[in-house]
Amino acid sequence: MAHLSQTPFFLTDFARPRRLALLAILATAALPSTADARAGGYDGIWNVTFATTRGNCSSGYSVPFTVTGSRVSSAGGGRVSGTVKRGGAVAVHVSVGASHASGGGRLAGVNGTGSWKGIISGDQCSGTWQATRT
Repeated sequence: MAHLSQTPFFLTDFARPRRLALLAILATAALPSTADARAGGYDGIWNVTFATTRGNCSSGYSVPFTVTGSRVSSAGGGRVSGTVKRGGAVAVHVSVGASHASGGGRLAGVNGTGSWKGIISGDQCSGTWQATRT
């Protein structure tokens, strides 16, 4: 049977540089990208274009949303509420009159993509969205 050292592996002189290198790599990977690192990484007005892939709803319409910190709100017309997490995951609910839709996706830098579903003018529809920060 092999003899095991009483000193834990992570404390040996051989392992210490490897452990520090691993910690440095993990710390770097956890940092947000340069675009996201600035104050309010996703702050600004985002022009969101919707495409319908299922249902009888119009397609290609655009709506501006405002992102401030982790909050998404309307930049004109309708009620918009939602959140953006530090990594860019976004969840939004939009309502205009009797029409309403929910969507989710991801923002990265100055672009975003995702999907949505809802009831628009009485029709159940779903589709995709693309966003660009202006």
